[in-house]
Amino acid sequence: MIFRFAGSLGAIFALLLLSSAAAAPPGADVDGNSIAQADARPGDWLSHGRTYSEQRFSPLDKINTANVKDLGVAWEYRTYSVRGLEATPIVANGVMFITLPWSKVIALDAKSGKELWTYDPQVPGSQGRYACCDVVNRGVALWKGAVFVGTLDGRLIKLDAATGKPLWTVDTIENKNHAYTITGAPRVVDGLVVIGNGGAEYDARGYVTAYDSATGKQVWRFHVVPGDPAKPQENAALTAALKTWDTTGKYKFWKIGGGGAPWNSMSFDPQLDLLYFGTGNGNPWNRDIRSPKGGDNLYLSSVIALHAKTGEFAWAYQTTPGDTWDFDSTADVVLADLKIDGQIRHVLMHAPKNGFFYVLDRATGKIISAQKFGAVTWAKGIDLKTGKPVENADARYKNKMAVVYPAPTGAHNWQPMTFDPQTGLVYIPAMDASQPFIADQNFSYRPKAWNLGIDFAAISKVVEQMIASGKPVPPSLGYIKAWDPVTQKEKWQVPMGGSWNSGLLSTAGGLVFGGDAYGLFTAYDARTGKKLWSIDLKTGILAPSMSYTIDGQQYIALLAGWGGAGGLAAFRDPKAALSKYQTDQGRLFVFKLGGTKQVAALSPEGVPPSEPPAETASAAQIGKGFTLYHKNCLVCHGFFAESEGEVPDLRLVPKEIWGQYDNIVLDGALADGGMASFKDIVSKDDVETIRAYVLHQAHLAWKGKSASKPAQWKPIPH
Repeated sequence: MIFRFAGSLGAIFALLLLSSAAAAPPGADVDGNSIAQADARPGDWLSHGRTYSEQRFSPLDKINTANVKDLGVAWEYRTYSVRGLEATPIVANGVMFITLPWSKVIALDAKSGKELWTYDPQVPGSQGRYACCDVVNRGVALWKGAVFVGTLDGRLIKLDAATGKPLWTVDTIENKNHAYTITGAPRVVDGLVVIGNGGAEYDARGYVTAYDSATGKQVWRFHVVPGDPAKPQENAALTAALKTWDTTGKYKFWKIGGGGAPWNSMSFDPQLDLLYFGTGNGNPWNRDIRSPKGGDNLYLSSVIALHAKTGEFAWAYQTTPGDTWDFDSTADVVLADLKIDGQIRHVLMHAPKNGFFYVLDRATGKIISAQKFGAVTWAKGIDLKTGKPVENADARYKNKMAVVYPAPTGAHNWQPMTFDPQTGLVYIPAMDASQPFIADQNFSYRPKAWNLGIDFAAISKVVEQMIASGKPVPPSLGYIKAWDPVTQKEKWQVPMGGSWNSGLLSTAGGLVFGGDAYGLFTAYDARTGKKLWSIDLKTGILAPSMSYTIDGQQYIALLAGWGGAGGLAAFRDPKAALSKYQTDQGRLFVFKLGGTKQVAALSPEGVPPSEPPAETASAAQIGKGFTLYHKNCLVCHGFFAESEGEVPDLRLVPKEIWGQYDNIVLDGALADGGMASFKDIVSKDDVETIRAYVLHQAHLAWKGKSASKPAQWKPIPH
């Protein structure tokens, strides 16, 4: 800036202007226009998917197919966490914002990695019990100099972007008698902060809420499933949806919750002023319990469009009518303009858990095309006239076991895909895995507990018997799949190190970046899938990378720290999972051309196991403990009590822990660390029986005889 003033008056005026500019908080200029026109400032990453379209494509090209081989680490930041890291860094005006487990927020200098401020919302450790799939957080929203974050215990908080000081806090939970969480990133549209919730594995009734960004006042709320049929529904869309539910069953769905939690995806079309989001599974999973006479159960497992300013319903498309397999549609919803049959179509693309890739008209929700992008056995295809799947009759499991592709983890989960407008391809972090489903014939509703309606213990027995018999278990495989959304055909695929891997980034440099469960971060040629560069980060990767520039230098940033559902369920090969580094410690890596080529391993955490106490339980008690453990404990501590370090491996605890089970499980002695009291779920006798089973597993581990976990068939969602 040039100042054309003479004398002291000009100097004073100049200083005032400079002082004002320096005082502006990071992202003070971020609003709807800047996010909608993000390509005008390609060096920043202003929103969760970079733009409202959520394409996760960076127009930066200084790092490209010709020079990516020279990429290395510019700097790293240790998070000192061992839970899953899932956030996308947000960068504006040289400042980076990330979130960590337990909803903590960090601001960093995006060039040097210097910590600017931290904010800890002090989520109670006991809240970890209600997070079905780890105490994770997927990031913040930035708007007019403020940072917005949702917390695991259901708060939405506005922070000053310059200092991290809280400006307002609202409690988003409408019914404290049911279990709700927030793990997703907020979005800000039309000056409204929009957030969804999780909890459909428990007893939540899903909803999305919009709050005034300035005041925190609630502006609108949209519920995903109907409420009490004896009362007027909140809107006409829910009145219509009620007709697709059975209200006469033993377990009233509106009392259990019904599900549909919109815990992850959102996108926005400013021209149509439509907000799009995906909805979750039913509660219970098993439709024969929540709606025994059948029905589509709207708006479970759907994509919904609302008028953003008012929350008024526009349209919905249900991907899995009558879902009974945990086939959420909470994977990202990506907007693009595609040339189809000679015409430019304004579309929404979606690859949910159920294994079909959908292209919808984003103004009307009408289906344009749909094809399988992975292994799918629950349905033969999608009838484009009705928009509904053609189900295989043997996929439902009312009175029999059904082995179904995909597993509840899905053919694609929350890990974001990316659309590259240069290649016209979508790149999907895909999975091929199956699972047996067995109905829980003795289901009873338990408030604020898992209420799935499937028999975990029976499924675990099937897995155990297969392992014991030496029968081959169908492998669980992970890929990056390059998918043409116009022809609905795969262009190329590359295998990943595990099945539970990272989200993806594409760039104008002709690259696709992705990481795997074992810590390998790789750049591929976007047109061919050829591997061009990789680096071992020494810890598993879930989060997607992003790109930004500072002083003309392009950077790639990535949070590395494995966990989530895959981490809790031990979703890696047990022989390779932690054998190299024995750690899931989190690290933020930022890469540049000419950076460091090697990453140092961190010291392993934990201690070797000591010989466990003597066993005194009978075989019958151990067998009962197997059932109780897999009903109540495996969601966090894994099949057969074998964990991977994200939470304690119960077989390998210090000797003194064996005498403290009542204190821990019933009295909540370790609640601050995430192990809440379960006294409302299990009795003192139950605790002793579970202890007997875990102690038996500890002795098998001590003797080197513990069963190898299967590579898949982990009945864990999301």
